[in-house]
Amino acid sequence: MSSEEIISLYQAISDITDQMLVAARAGDWEVFCTLETHSAGHAQTLKSHGAAVALPDVVHEQKIRLIHQILAHDREIRDITEPWMAQLARLINSAGAEHKLSRAYGAAPGN
Repeated sequence: MSSEEIISLYQAISDITDQMLVAARAGDWEVFCTLETHSAGHAQTLKSHGAAVALPDVVHEQKIRLIHQILAHDREIRDITEPWMAQLARLINSAGAEHKLSRAYGAAPGN
């Protein structure tokens, strides 16, 4: 894999994570998940083929800048998704507790 291909993949991941951030802000989880799949595919390609390639200093610096952008996007995405995931976990736990109580006392859920 050439250094140009490696940088192109890092740029693609940065662009995708930026789009993921936009989707997360909009609450568009379907688009978010699709983009996440694309990003993971690119990351797997880098992991499989890009690790052994020695990069010129200028390209290495560009790679580092792109990684910083990707990490910044990831941080912002986590700021959005982690509270949402915690709320979802509380809802699931609450529904599970309600179901257990219903079974224990023989009442239909929601009555």
